[in-house]
Amino acid sequence: MLCGTSEAVPSPKTFLKWPPAPVVALPFVPETCLLNAPKITVVGSYATGLTMKVQRLPCRGETLLGTGYRVDFGGKGSNQAVGCARLGAKVSFVAKIGKDSFGEAALALYRDEGVDVTHVRQITDAPTGVGFIVVEAASGNNCIVIDPGANDLLTAADVSDCAAAFDSCGVVLTQLEIPVAAAEAAMVHGRARGAITILNPAPVRPLPSSVLQAVDILTPNAVEAKVLAGRAPDAAIAPEQVARELIRSGVKQVVMTLGENGALIVTDSSASRVPAIRVNAADTTGAGDAFNAGLAMALACGETLEDAVRFAVVTGGLAVTKEGVIPSLPHGEEVRRFFRETQIAAPAWLGP
Repeated sequence: MLCGTSEAVPSPKTFLKWPPAPVVALPFVPETCLLNAPKITVVGSYATGLTMKVQRLPCRGETLLGTGYRVDFGGKGSNQAVGCARLGAKVSFVAKIGKDSFGEAALALYRDEGVDVTHVRQITDAPTGVGFIVVEAASGNNCIVIDPGANDLLTAADVSDCAAAFDSCGVVLTQLEIPVAAAEAAMVHGRARGAITILNPAPVRPLPSSVLQAVDILTPNAVEAKVLAGRAPDAAIAPEQVARELIRSGVKQVVMTLGENGALIVTDSSASRVPAIRVNAADTTGAGDAFNAGLAMALACGETLEDAVRFAVVTGGLAVTKEGVIPSLPHGEEVRRFFRETQIAAPAWLGP
């Protein structure tokens, strides 16, 4: 049981169905099983993911043959919103999508997953975002290129207009697939209401100090952390040193994801590592989103930062065992099963 709630039955709709079913615009009504769940507000992107596998990632100027082409739901904000909902949170999603078939499919996904779409706007000025994903078959490593589409039109004013989405939320989670001003507005509104603000800085870009100072917890990977600190992506510098540079820039705490090496937690007075769990990786595409969803859920349930990161390492690790992003985001029961089978002490709020 999650934070005193029961588990909803997982939806079988994990891949984007084509053509999408028509969506009836109805007000969001939380299911009874979620009434006592923590509230998380996610401000971010939706993009349809177009994926294929290759034997190895291409070099510059090279054309390779791929296999297994598929069309999936994507966008870091959307993925993290669904991830939080699957773990048992009440999720409000603030986003812009196109008034097109991909946008309709996104709304159908949120309806199935129990994500509040009150603040998801469909617009005619731009199409729904699209992401192209190439996955290396043997390792599961990937590269991604995104056309933001409607995501680029989400403004700080739009976020301010969705003030009700931030009422009573425990955590505000955002990313950088939307304009920086919109992400900053999300964190400012969240902090003003006493919520913990989490910024997942992907895709990475230099950020002004005003944005960093609005971040309670920054969740970069090692390369993103270097770029945010003004370093070259391949600079030879210890992760902890980079994290401390970010804290001096105004970030309160850094949780750096290190892939198979787990995660590094750095505050102004301490540093610690949380080891990864051992899994057989099939596709790493959704690992970061599952990690951030797990972190947000655990913090919203009152965990300390270190214990929240331990939970996030589990949700992120479970995600790499499946292909695709939405199919890989774990439900609460999968996480509970992992703790039972490994005999690792589970958070009290997770239930038996």
